[in-house]
Amino acid sequence: MKFPFTCDTVAEHVADLPQACDVVIIGGGVIGVSAALYLARAGVQVTLLEKGRVAGEQSSRNWGWIRAQGRDLAEIPIAIEAQRLWRDLDADCQGRLGVRTVGVTYLARREADLAAYQDWLDAASGSGLDSHLVSRADLGKVLPGIRGNWPGALHTPSDMKGEPWVAVPELARLARDAGAVIVEDCAVRGLDMAAGRLAGVVTEKGRVRSAEVLLAGGAWSSLFLRRHGVGIPQLSVRCTVVETGPVPQVTGGAAVDGRTAFRPRDDGGYTIAPSILSELYIGPDAVRAIPKYLPVLKSGGFDVRLHPRAPRGFPDAWGTPRRWADDEISPFERMRILNPEPNRGRAQAACDAFSEAFPEVGAVRPRTAWAGMIDVLPDVVPVVDRVAALPGLTVVTGMCGHGFGIGPGFGRVAAALVRGENTGHDLQRFRITRFGDGSKMVPGPNL
Repeated sequence: MKFPFTCDTVAEHVADLPQACDVVIIGGGVIGVSAALYLARAGVQVTLLEKGRVAGEQSSRNWGWIRAQGRDLAEIPIAIEAQRLWRDLDADCQGRLGVRTVGVTYLARREADLAAYQDWLDAASGSGLDSHLVSRADLGKVLPGIRGNWPGALHTPSDMKGEPWVAVPELARLARDAGAVIVEDCAVRGLDMAAGRLAGVVTEKGRVRSAEVLLAGGAWSSLFLRRHGVGIPQLSVRCTVVETGPVPQVTGGAAVDGRTAFRPRDDGGYTIAPSILSELYIGPDAVRAIPKYLPVLKSGGFDVRLHPRAPRGFPDAWGTPRRWADDEISPFERMRILNPEPNRGRAQAACDAFSEAFPEVGAVRPRTAWAGMIDVLPDVVPVVDRVAALPGLTVVTGMCGHGFGIGPGFGRVAAALVRGENTGHDLQRFRITRFGDGSKMVPGPNL
């Protein structure tokens, strides 16, 4: 079965390209769409430009978790805000986003995991979360019917889930109805600079004048920034996900261990994924950035598989151009949607592990398998910042697999940033300069 968002699907958003607006957003994922929604609701003339399809890439390909559990301490307040916003947005959409409180459980593989969970709980105390440790004897209370030898778990009853490839397009419709202009099949080739500051963007369909631009380009952000002299050590890793189709509903919760991650779906099946597998295609950016990733790689907990080269047209493929002129076809037009092949062997292994954990469900086979490219940074937290070298540009990228759940929160924060307003959160941890000012890379929680 084909993944829902590919370029042979009919574009929904075909508005005419405006000559000018207050804010241009590059990227139609959950953060770009959320920012467009909150800007439009504030009366800002905002134009969102998407090279392919809204939610065509990682924003629709993720697990669908909306969690605060295990987050970096700087992210927790924004994750909690995002959960509130998800509930409000689901009400705005008459429940179509599939948002539901299911609880998230991290099953410990060994006693050392429980110690790490306790360390995180201690650090996160006072945040207002209802996270707590669960003993081996009590696992059946949070995940009835589960079978296995885990020594315990970390559990957050208030964590939630949504249906990504339904939710983000619905948010785009909300933004459009609020006054945002959304144009699909419209790649931004570069920034239009004048007198040392941003004057708009150059697209394949023409120029748009704007004093403010928000880049929320996911796996493509680093490539776009490099063309304008801004380097960040962002890479992208392939992760595989499956959906089962309707099967016996053995658990209503979401959980993860060392082999599998799962959560219930609104269609009566489960979304299942290999839990810690990340596949990195080696390219020029990866070679440059690897030294900055050593701290997180040494911390363990990630199953990183290296591939010598990316498929043609991927952001860090050896043949992908790093420079192009405004009147040339850009890499963003050559690959409208980043649509990697899934790792089918690991997909089935994850399903087998789910069956072992819940024997009464029987053998599980993927009905659909897909993969996405997750934008990552060396300390496992994003960049959310104004770019001093390019006045007028705001960047929100490198969500490290956390983007869907926290998306409305960072979208609301981005909307405040571009308007010069107080975001309500301390964003020091997410500054873009941390990669070049000598700051030590301090990885976020590897949970």
